[in-house]
Amino acid sequence: MSEKRSIFQEVETREQAAPAPRRADPREGARAAIRAWLLVLFALVVVMIAVGGLTRLTDSGLSITEWRPVTGAIPPLSADDWQAEFDRYRQIPEFQLQNSAMTLDGFKTIYWWEWGHRQLGRVIGLVWALGFLWFLARRRIPAGWTPRLLGLGVLGGLQGAIGWWMVASGLGGERVDVASYRLATHLGLAFLILGLIAWYAFQLSHSQMALIQARRRREPGLGTFAGVLAALVFGQIVIGALVAGIDAGRSFIDWPLMYGQVLPPDIWSLRPGWRNLFENPGLVQFVHRVWAYGLLAVAAALWWRARRSPVAAVRRGADWVAVAVFAQAVLGIVTLINASPWQIAILHQLGAVAVFVAVLRARFLALYPPEQRIARG
Repeated sequence: MSEKRSIFQEVETREQAAPAPRRADPREGARAAIRAWLLVLFALVVVMIAVGGLTRLTDSGLSITEWRPVTGAIPPLSADDWQAEFDRYRQIPEFQLQNSAMTLDGFKTIYWWEWGHRQLGRVIGLVWALGFLWFLARRRIPAGWTPRLLGLGVLGGLQGAIGWWMVASGLGGERVDVASYRLATHLGLAFLILGLIAWYAFQLSHSQMALIQARRRREPGLGTFAGVLAALVFGQIVIGALVAGIDAGRSFIDWPLMYGQVLPPDIWSLRPGWRNLFENPGLVQFVHRVWAYGLLAVAAALWWRARRSPVAAVRRGADWVAVAVFAQAVLGIVTLINASPWQIAILHQLGAVAVFVAVLRARFLALYPPEQRIARG
């Protein structure tokens, strides 16, 4: 006959048999620190985009005619060094065809702009490398995140190579500026890197478990809508780079017409015909304008679609998209009718950053809606 046990003995036995609670993954605790590091990189990339725009607007991008990723960090330190740099610049078409009256003092001004632009690229690379190696050595990178963070560094290195590929297009022949399509590639990759950093920062602001739970509340239709808008914004940024590359923003400064008519004259004057899409100021600016009108329409449709969302944060995200796109359109018109002065043009470029990030944030909120709290009356 089995011996009867008291209820206290049964409870004690069950407590002993219960599995030990799982210990939290220490790598998950580093999400906030990694996010802070990414936000520093984000801020540096935004500054890089602004400095790159100012370098273009001041016609400084061809002042350094050599690519020296390491030794190029040291600027000229003596009068002889400055003269040697100036002599190299005097051999390229931009000086011979456009800036032949430039003095050494004038050259120093444009040199410092380009040197600062390249130096900032080195700083960004250093900040990425130090942060990545620190988290990697301490084994604090969450599961699945090592390839993503490493990919940012690879893209950064590629961006440096594309930057030189862009500059090299203006060092020979009869071109006095860099090739517009190479400039567009360079700026497009900068925004791709910026978008990835922003998206990663959004994800790291929540725990993995919170993201899984939020994913169950997603609004896939709205997320797809926002994704399409993000692609359209990216396309407009690339087209804007083509406009900047050939100074098309200063060719037709009336609005809403162009030179008094809907279609600008001679939009297919170059041969072969495909060159007009990259080099014809009238056609490139016309495409930029029409694309902007399309963006306004799609942004308005996204805002209207988001009104049906039960989550207030999702609706607010769409509100900010509508505000950013409308403000950017107005700023674009102001930039245009004032013939693109650098003070306004650089604000327009930074406005593109605001629009792009706002759309990405709206998409993130649609795919990972926060838990809706119901207020009690």
